[in-house]
Amino acid sequence: MGPDRKITKYPRAATLAAGLFWLAVWQLAAWRVGQKIFLPSPLSVLESLWQLVPTLSFWGRVGFSLLRIAAGFGLAAAVAVMLAGLAAAFPLAETLLRPLMLVVKATPVASFVILALVWMPSRQLSVFISFLMVLPIVYAATLQGVRQTDRQLLEMAKVFRLSLARQIRAIYLPGAFPYFSSACSAALGLAWKSGIAAEVIGLPEGSLGEALYQAKIFLVTDEMFAWTLTVILASMAFEKLVMLVLRRLAARISGEEGRP
Repeated sequence: MGPDRKITKYPRAATLAAGLFWLAVWQLAAWRVGQKIFLPSPLSVLESLWQLVPTLSFWGRVGFSLLRIAAGFGLAAAVAVMLAGLAAAFPLAETLLRPLMLVVKATPVASFVILALVWMPSRQLSVFISFLMVLPIVYAATLQGVRQTDRQLLEMAKVFRLSLARQIRAIYLPGAFPYFSSACSAALGLAWKSGIAAEVIGLPEGSLGEALYQAKIFLVTDEMFAWTLTVILASMAFEKLVMLVLRRLAARISGEEGRP
């Protein structure tokens, strides 16, 4: 058995070993730099995080950003599905939506943040930016999934005169859901990156982005790393929760839920 097969057989152990390797590289780099203000060690970052975790302000900031980014993601997913269905049913709708989606995908996050600050309070900024970044990804994937629906099944539905609601439930939904799920998986990380970036620029009070900016302004580098680690962990936890929900929905749609 070669080394590649061993890595494939034990992916978690390989991932843990790779993580430990990069932590060692980080520690060596911190020793080499020798200045905490430029590059704190992993231990100092963990110590800073350990001091932040018991405070109410820490959990308040996590909740602030989590709720808003989750709201932006959820709204984007729902609107994207509705727009994809509309575009699949009416070619004119797709034609009208195409340039809009291209503009949203091509415009830098910072430009949207600056424009949005003119229209809305900074506290709602991460909702809006997360929404915009997720919308075109989920829309494009869902529309593709709808178009990949088995035409023979649709012809059969016409023969048996199935209602549109039953066609959606029995044909379109099982066919398009894998595309939707994959798009959500890809968009989750982007929602967090763009949402936190919006908070760093807009500085809404009580947000993770504001904490990151303040740590940078006061040159508390280990705390800045600790807040960054918090963002990563919150993003990973949110992604696992969403993917768990999507897997259960997929099982329910496919009829596998409850089978032995």
